[in-house]
Amino acid sequence: MSNSMTVFYTMLPILVLAIAGMIMLMSGVFTARDHSFAITGSAIVVLVITARLLFIAPDGAILHGLFVTSDFTRFADILVLLGAAGALSLSVAFNQRTGITRFEYPVLIIFAVVGMIVLVSADNLLTLYLGFEIMSLALYVLAAFARTNLRSSEAGLKYFILGALSSGLLLYGISLVYGYSGTTGFTGIAHGFAGAMTGHTTVSLGSTLGLVFVLVGLAFKISAAPFHMWTPDVYEGAPTSVTAFFATAPKIAVFALLLRIMLGPFAPLFAQWQDLVEILAAASMIIGALGAIGQSNIKRLMGYSSIGHMGYALMGLAAGTSFGVRATLIYLAIYLVMSLGTFGCIVAMSRNGRPVERIADLAGMAGEDGRYALVLAIMMWSMAGIPPLSGFFGKFYVFAAAIDAHLDILAIIGIITSVIAAFYYLRVIKVMYFDAGSPGFDARTAGVNLVIGISAVVTTLFVFYPAPLSTITSLAARALFPSQGF
Repeated sequence: MSNSMTVFYTMLPILVLAIAGMIMLMSGVFTARDHSFAITGSAIVVLVITARLLFIAPDGAILHGLFVTSDFTRFADILVLLGAAGALSLSVAFNQRTGITRFEYPVLIIFAVVGMIVLVSADNLLTLYLGFEIMSLALYVLAAFARTNLRSSEAGLKYFILGALSSGLLLYGISLVYGYSGTTGFTGIAHGFAGAMTGHTTVSLGSTLGLVFVLVGLAFKISAAPFHMWTPDVYEGAPTSVTAFFATAPKIAVFALLLRIMLGPFAPLFAQWQDLVEILAAASMIIGALGAIGQSNIKRLMGYSSIGHMGYALMGLAAGTSFGVRATLIYLAIYLVMSLGTFGCIVAMSRNGRPVERIADLAGMAGEDGRYALVLAIMMWSMAGIPPLSGFFGKFYVFAAAIDAHLDILAIIGIITSVIAAFYYLRVIKVMYFDAGSPGFDARTAGVNLVIGISAVVTTLFVFYPAPLSTITSLAARALFPSQGF
């Protein structure tokens, strides 16, 4: 295959997404009728087509090392596309009920996904920052999408201010790494650090500080403690359809990049950054477990829950092994399914067309709508990591990776925080099944039923057929560790 064709097929998924987003934008602007539903449906179709095009792109780097494709990037991109498609499916009825049905919503999600795919496949610090900003700018607008709602406007403003801070820290870290290494390419940075560790050169303090700032900038986007301060407020204030998107696709994209950059260009400095990642993981698990205990709003509870889940996923990165990467990828895939199912249930919490967010409003749900209560119970049970549901296996893999890497204290913290977190997950089940009440929620739409139904089936039946995910994640992890076995 010629070089030009290699570039074309590699960039084709991004081109399709970007061009489709522009066409949707123009069709919404220049037509008098409201085509929001049609544009949302078209966006889901485009995401599916993009997922198929990912398998056409050949492996390897293009454009002088600015962009790379591998089994790892394909797997992460597929998860991102699934998260975006699921969030769009949940948004149709919710946006209509809350009066925020506008064609810009699916267009913004498409453009955010463009940034995420660039981010996942970045092989250069400049490409990394470009994808980071494309994604972030769309997310800032989405957070404040319900512009007549004070809480949504507040959430958008908080996310913008704190997001701008994280972008500044990331850019400062990139400038330090470039200034002291003389290159922005991942391969060149890795070679420079590797030479330093073998004694040919020295690792400067500036390079180490650059690494720390890059790590902090990315930790903000995955809401890892202590850089989590935006998460509960934005999760609560943003429209629930937006929160469902925030909880899935962006976190997976940034986490995939975090794995690539820490185990790629910064891999020679593993001894320097492993302790930092351990601290992030432990702090996230502890704050996520303790912060959610007193929450009465289910969206804030899920905000703290996401902080805790990112802590568990960071355990695999802290291990720094191929098994750790594989465990993290399995955990992220399972987390994606659980989050979509949970937020599908939260989207369905509406009464007389108005969203309902208090946990207490679920009282009596088991008697009124047993199927809904069962699905939400399955999601909560799985989030808690209780067997035999998929959430148990996600935690099992990351705990095993931590123990295999002799991170016994981190594994113990994970087990203890899992027990603590089980309290607030099981409290939701207790309210539905044992508290008296009459929720009177509105009828669920076909899109919501589809998402929560698939999530419940996958979460429940994973125990019987884990092989596909295990095999796929092995191939993806091998792309980062080609010399290691499993």
